[in-house]
Amino acid sequence: MPSACRSARSATPPKGGRIPGSTVGRVSEPLEIHVIADSTGETGARVARVVQTQFPDEEFRLLRHPRITSLKDLFQIFESLRETPGRRVILYTLVDQQLRELVRMACDELGVAHADLLGDALAAFEQATGREADEVMRRPVGVEADYFVRISAMEFAIRNDDGAMPAALRECDICLVGASRSGKTPLSIYLGYLGYKVVNVPLVPGIEPPRELFGIDRWRIVGLTIDAERLQAIRNRRVRGLGGFGTKDGYANLVSIYDELDEVGRIQRKLGCPIIDTTGLALEEAAVRVIDVVDQRARRVGSHLREPAGNVRITP
Repeated sequence: MPSACRSARSATPPKGGRIPGSTVGRVSEPLEIHVIADSTGETGARVARVVQTQFPDEEFRLLRHPRITSLKDLFQIFESLRETPGRRVILYTLVDQQLRELVRMACDELGVAHADLLGDALAAFEQATGREADEVMRRPVGVEADYFVRISAMEFAIRNDDGAMPAALRECDICLVGASRSGKTPLSIYLGYLGYKVVNVPLVPGIEPPRELFGIDRWRIVGLTIDAERLQAIRNRRVRGLGGFGTKDGYANLVSIYDELDEVGRIQRKLGCPIIDTTGLALEEAAVRVIDVVDQRARRVGSHLREPAGNVRITP
């Protein structure tokens, strides 16, 4: 494969500018993101998804080329790319330095923007340790030290979804309270994935919250709210999925939802909990906000939020 390289970074325009001759702003086919990896390609795919969010007006097509471990494998990929030209970028996570160099050379020949997602990290570790990387392809990452803590916390969140076991409130690290479909369940499970034991309790007008909710530390409780119209759209989808069940009791009626959110807000104020608006908030960002607010409230009363095994929280 010929040499010379045009990296993705060199094709990046100045802030607010455009790449000369680019198709930005014009209607065109989706940008193909090719992930070349010696394992599953999940790392490259995750990076691709994160980057995609920064280009909301673009369409993308993600293609994985997993378990690439030989020169023959690379030739087949690039021959296929040569025969079907189009808009594309190549991300690669290859441990073997020779294979990385071959990808770089091939990208230059085809004029394709690319990014080596693993090479710089390996080089940095080599510099810091004074040792060379083993470059063993498909070496198992292994089970993280906090793996079983995370699994246990996720199981705890699932068992205690929608306040199913009020007695478990005394065991939780965090308690989420809010209206139905305000984002409690996915946020609980994601926080469980991070290692926190979370209970979520639905607040329903006309139904008193479980008395156990008022017996736990107030700093553990976080209220969730959501824009009424957004909540209506979510509930409408839920109603359609249930064959129309819930249309008569005001579950998806906008006026009823406004009244419900007012009542839920009253209960949340009675609990003295901070309220986070989940409207348009990414799950990861919502989780960070919950952890931060619970941690800060705990510190104010001389307590602390339990830090899951494997997590390191840097504070000022």
